[in-house]
Amino acid sequence: MSYRILIVDDEKMLTDLLSEHLRDCGYETLVANNGGTALSLLEKKPDLILLDINMPDMDGLKLCREIRSHVSCPILFLTARIAEQDKVNGLQFGGDDYITKPFSLKELTARIGAHLRRDERNRNRASVLATPDGLVVNLSQRQVFFGTEEITVSKKEFDLIEFLMTNRGQIFDKERIYEAVWGLEAEGDSNVVKEHIRKIRSKLRAVSGQDYIETIWGVGYQWKTENRNP
Repeated sequence: MSYRILIVDDEKMLTDLLSEHLRDCGYETLVANNGGTALSLLEKKPDLILLDINMPDMDGLKLCREIRSHVSCPILFLTARIAEQDKVNGLQFGGDDYITKPFSLKELTARIGAHLRRDERNRNRASVLATPDGLVVNLSQRQVFFGTEEITVSKKEFDLIEFLMTNRGQIFDKERIYEAVWGLEAEGDSNVVKEHIRKIRSKLRAVSGQDYIETIWGVGYQWKTENRNP
């Protein structure tokens, strides 16, 4: 399989250099020297994006957020900025990693390979999660069933179920859950987590008689590794 990499930078000399190098490494490449071209190339479904933060026509952070509304592939920032807050901002806007200019082609290639391997592993994860008593969560179709009966849940309720069930047995406080499900940029209160969990428990208990989400008092919540009748 030949991975396709989209390179976005206003410096044509750099994009030409990176494109040639990555083709020599066996990758397919797409090149954009401005934000508009980058957005138009998303229809080519890149497997990874190299994105310069300092774009003249569109800030790289804003462009990253726009890209994130269309694709879920890894995004690596190329940046001359080295302040810690700049790095934090890049990750909060949807980036997966950053590499500071000037950088070596060897390091860049290693970072690209690592992210592509990690993304491939994530894609190969089970598309269905289930419990021994018959609760089934279809991740690709975003549906929840108990036996043959579908349980209607909201988008955030599904996201919360997926997060806790994927990390079953681990305890998370409501702030960490809010950050994972609503996002770092969300404007709201982590107390909304408690209300969503109450609704999820009510819906699941109505059809299964089970409480799947356990409250660890003073700590947080976890998806039970084993379910018992309440």
